[in-house]
Amino acid sequence: MRATRALVVGSTAMGLLFSAPRPARAQAWVPPAHSGAVTFVVEEIDHVGRMADDGSRQAVGKAVNLGIDVEVDYAFTDRFSISTSLPYIISKYTDPNPPPKPLPFPTVDACSCWGASFADFGFTARYNAVNVNRSFMLTPFVSAGLPSHAYSYVGEAVVGRRLNEFRFGADAGQRLDRLLTGLSLEAGYRYTIVGRIMDIPNNRSNGWAQVALAFPRGFSTRAIMSWQRTHGGLRFPAVLASDVPEMWTEFHRMLRDNYLHAGGGLSYSRGPWEISGSVLVTARGSNSHDIRVFTLTFGRAFEIGGDRSGH
Repeated sequence: MRATRALVVGSTAMGLLFSAPRPARAQAWVPPAHSGAVTFVVEEIDHVGRMADDGSRQAVGKAVNLGIDVEVDYAFTDRFSISTSLPYIISKYTDPNPPPKPLPFPTVDACSCWGASFADFGFTARYNAVNVNRSFMLTPFVSAGLPSHAYSYVGEAVVGRRLNEFRFGADAGQRLDRLLTGLSLEAGYRYTIVGRIMDIPNNRSNGWAQVALAFPRGFSTRAIMSWQRTHGGLRFPAVLASDVPEMWTEFHRMLRDNYLHAGGGLSYSRGPWEISGSVLVTARGSNSHDIRVFTLTFGRAFEIGGDRSGH
C-alpha cells in the first residue's frame, strides 16, 4: 500500500496561489485615476499532506514553500488598471519518504535541501464596467502567466508547473453599510486556459468570496473562501497504472486538482500605508495538497501624474 501512503506529487501550490486572485485585497474596486499601490507579499505554504481522488487525507508528501513578491498596481483612469508580479519561491521537500514507484524522486526533493528561483511573470488588466456610487462594483479582467525561465518542474520543491496560462473573469463588490457600518461582500470568478501536455485538457475554474468588516481607526477583519475545479486532468492513483514513462514525470502538471480553502484575515491602514495578514486551510479536496497558507502583505498607495489639486 505504499502508493496509497505516499499519495500525490501534485503541482506546487505556491505557483498556483500566487497566480490566483487574492481575496485579501479589494479587487472589485479599481483605484482612482493616476493612483496605485506597491505591495510587498510574503507567503508561506505548509504542505501537511495529500488528498486522494476520493477526498481522503494522509500526512504524506510534505513540503514547505516560501514566496516573496512585490506587486505593482496602477490605475490609468477611474475604470482601467493594470498590475504585475514576479514571485521568488524558496522550497524544500520535508517528507522522510520518497514518492511511490514508478514516480521519479528528483534530486531537488531527495536532497531535502532548500531550492530557490523566480517563478512566473503575472500580468492583469482590469476594467470597471459597473460603478454604482462606488457602492456596487463589477470589474471584469484578463490575466496572463508566463514562466520567467526554463525552471525545473518535476518534484515538490519546485516553483511552478512552467506552463503558459491565460485567464479571464470578473470581480464584484457590494458595500452593505445599510445593514452594518463598514460591512462589505466581495466575490470573483476566473477561468484559466492552460497549455496542454500530452494533449490532456487541464483548464480550471477558480472562485473566491469574502465578507469584510471595517472598524474605526483603520482596522478591518474578513472571512475568506476560495475554491478550484479542474476541467479534465489526471486522477491519482490511477495514473500509476500507466505504461507511458512520460506520464510519470509529467502527471503533476496535469493533475485533476480540486479544493475548497477557508480562512480569515486582519488588516490595518494608516494614511497611504496598509499591513495585512491572513490564514487559509484546506477544508476539502481531491487529487490536491492539504495545505496551510500564511500570507503577510505590506503596501503603500501612491499617485503619479494627473491633477493632484483634485480638479
